[in-house]
Amino acid sequence: MEVILGKEFGYVVMVVVLYCFLVMRMASRVGKARMRYKVFYPNLYALESDNKDAKLFNCIQRAHQHSLEVMPMFLVLLILGGMAHPRASAALGLVYIISRYFFFTGYATGDPDNRLRFARFGVGAMTGLFICSISFGFDLLLSSNVHFSS
Repeated sequence: MEVILGKEFGYVVMVVVLYCFLVMRMASRVGKARMRYKVFYPNLYALESDNKDAKLFNCIQRAHQHSLEVMPMFLVLLILGGMAHPRASAALGLVYIISRYFFFTGYATGDPDNRLRFARFGVGAMTGLFICSISFGFDLLLSSNVHFSS
């Protein structure tokens, strides 16, 4: 198998960049919430006993934190799957990013249940990325000749 990162891999790169922008936007929202609800560093979360808006702040913070927790897995699967299936992986990555945006905005309302509205799309997209990556792995294992070139 010869792996060539053709121009279609550019779609994968653009999805990676888009996710980075989304995570930066989430971080900005957390920063603004820190100032608004007076939750200062080094505190990661607000205490309900000290802050009447603790639940709202904590939901915003948790939505961002969860996105950071799954970011490495998402990016690895996107890039690996994209090496063999760039269009499919980029499309799945885009679906994941859209669902992650709605996950964040839903969670940031202060009602944690609102994060689940579009979650199934993100889970489906991540499953698709697993499949693309596994397919790439099997292609490599079953091939006697693997060359990476540009």
